[in-house]
Amino acid sequence: MKPLLTPSRILLTCLLATTLPLRAVEAGAVDNTALAKTILADQSLRDVHQMAQQLLKTGLTAGSTYGEVWIRDLNTFIEMALGVNEPQRFREALVTFCKFQGADGNIVDGYIPQERANVGYKYRSSPLAAGLLAHKNTVETDQEASLVQAVRKYVAVTGDRGLLEEMVDGRCVRDRLAGALDYVLKERFDPTRGLVWGATTADWGDVQPEHPWGVELDDNSHRAIDIYDNAMIVIAIEDYLQLIGGSGPEAARWKAARDALKQNVRKHLWDAAKQKFTAHIYLTDSPFPKEFDESAVFYHGGTAVAIEAGLLTREETARSLEHMRANVREAGAGSIGLTLYPPYPQGSFKGAGMGPYHYQNGGDWCWFGGRMIQQLIRLGFIAEAYQELKPMVERTKRAGDFHEWWARDNQPCGSAQFRGSAGVLGRAIEMLQAWAKQHQGEAAP
Repeated sequence: MKPLLTPSRILLTCLLATTLPLRAVEAGAVDNTALAKTILADQSLRDVHQMAQQLLKTGLTAGSTYGEVWIRDLNTFIEMALGVNEPQRFREALVTFCKFQGADGNIVDGYIPQERANVGYKYRSSPLAAGLLAHKNTVETDQEASLVQAVRKYVAVTGDRGLLEEMVDGRCVRDRLAGALDYVLKERFDPTRGLVWGATTADWGDVQPEHPWGVELDDNSHRAIDIYDNAMIVIAIEDYLQLIGGSGPEAARWKAARDALKQNVRKHLWDAAKQKFTAHIYLTDSPFPKEFDESAVFYHGGTAVAIEAGLLTREETARSLEHMRANVREAGAGSIGLTLYPPYPQGSFKGAGMGPYHYQNGGDWCWFGGRMIQQLIRLGFIAEAYQELKPMVERTKRAGDFHEWWARDNQPCGSAQFRGSAGVLGRAIEMLQAWAKQHQGEAAP
């Protein structure tokens, strides 16, 4: 598919013009060696990677303004953090989530020391976790998937398969993970379309439009199907299969569930004509103004996770990237971490912080942009990955910290010391550098 690779040649004109002969740039003959050497010589990559390592040594909470250990965050930095910490602290955290598991299999969002539990959540306690309280944002449908993914990453990095057999109140962790997946496929499943649902949120967000607080599913919520929730459960089932092995009757059941979800995502959520995912399929009706054309909204985060789940081809990934780039230009944003575009109009969310280009409604999040970079590298779009990573790296280095999200003028917003961003950017840098080390001696094509 050479036409789709052509942009990488153009991009390298800007990235590598100072390191390549002009005749090579003009001819578009950029070789892997030149790109690899440029990546390996990039001090900003090394600096931000070191910043990530230092931050990830300091704790498991989401960031400086959060007291909780959140599973959706931990899942995105555990892989890199295990390289700079003793595994035991992460093993204990994963087991703690199992200790708070509901009888129906549901997994909480996060847990916190009891004396610090002063936010307006509906906390739950567990006799297995003295001194801690936990809560679940019921608008989400990603906590269970996040736990399974995090356990798979932990086992892959540490080799500690004994975690799967550890007993928690009479059930081993492996069985508890299966129970978590079953919860989603039973309690959050739309049999009409064969996909999972959650409350209506902005892309991967955890804030619904019907309430100022926005984290509790109730009779006012508008249940909907979106790509993020379904991509997350597809990844989780694949991860669970890696944990239990690919043979046997249990594996056959999970393979069938995974394959059905993937097929139904393509059937119901992927808009082939627009080359994008439909923002929401509503089980009843939409909470948004009728004059707002939600079919135009492109979800950056959910698309990145869908690519990770293997739901798009390489060609569709390239087109999705071009769509993201166009959105960044039109929005005046700083990176493809832009949550979505166009944003939902003012007043669509009752939460004061969810106006256009704020927080999850069009804020710019390295936490998801970094995941898109990882997928570009995995699929061989190296020049594209490097170009799109650079704005995230440069603003992080300039600010001297990892921030929760960024405004359109590239000013940091939300929590500082945001470990999810450190984890995904640090891992993206590692992947890019690993590619460069393998290709630094290759000849030009």
